[in-house]
Amino acid sequence: MTGSEAEARALVADLADAAALARCERLLDLLAEENTRQNLVSSASLGAAWQRHIADSAQLLRHVPRETPSPWLDLGTGAGFPGLVIAALRPELDVTMVESRTRRVEWLQRVCSDLGLARARVLGSRLELVESFPAGVISARAFAPLDRLLDISARFSTADTIWLLPKGRSAWDEVNQLSGWRHLFHVEQSLTDPDAGLVVGTVSGPLAAVAKPRGKKARSS
Repeated sequence: MTGSEAEARALVADLADAAALARCERLLDLLAEENTRQNLVSSASLGAAWQRHIADSAQLLRHVPRETPSPWLDLGTGAGFPGLVIAALRPELDVTMVESRTRRVEWLQRVCSDLGLARARVLGSRLELVESFPAGVISARAFAPLDRLLDISARFSTADTIWLLPKGRSAWDEVNQLSGWRHLFHVEQSLTDPDAGLVVGTVSGPLAAVAKPRGKKARSS
């Protein structure tokens, strides 16, 4: 568990090389600058940005194989967490970030260009309007409750897709209360927040609806 910015940076360093760490440093500089123009993240979180944003995103890589299946799909990416961090740490991955707010889309595109993330792309659209494609990994941070998230995004998933969903205190309850889906979800403790959980697993598909028995037809007289 990270308790300081130094510990958070060390966690990221275990997953990255020097060039990737430099990209994360540059990302934080750009974030602080842009945050004076639009409210990307809370100003208070910038004082612990390695822990709150970079390490919190980077820890997702601990739950995927080194040969991470592409593409990585980040839903409702907002200020770029976790999508931008994953792309900065693993620039060889195809990372697709979906965000509907125009100013945030423009910011994400500028950062991708500045950091040289040639394989990262930003889709400026509502998720419902994005054409389906099979994703290797699906992530979403604070995008929607788990049941709603599956309803609108399971079409991007195969039986092998890895789902990585940072949640707060609700992680355990959301998994326990999930119904209507064949899944292998479990909750991992967040390494950056003692009160938060990370939902990890796969989804095979929706449960088949139980057919209601048909009543007997009345005899005609």
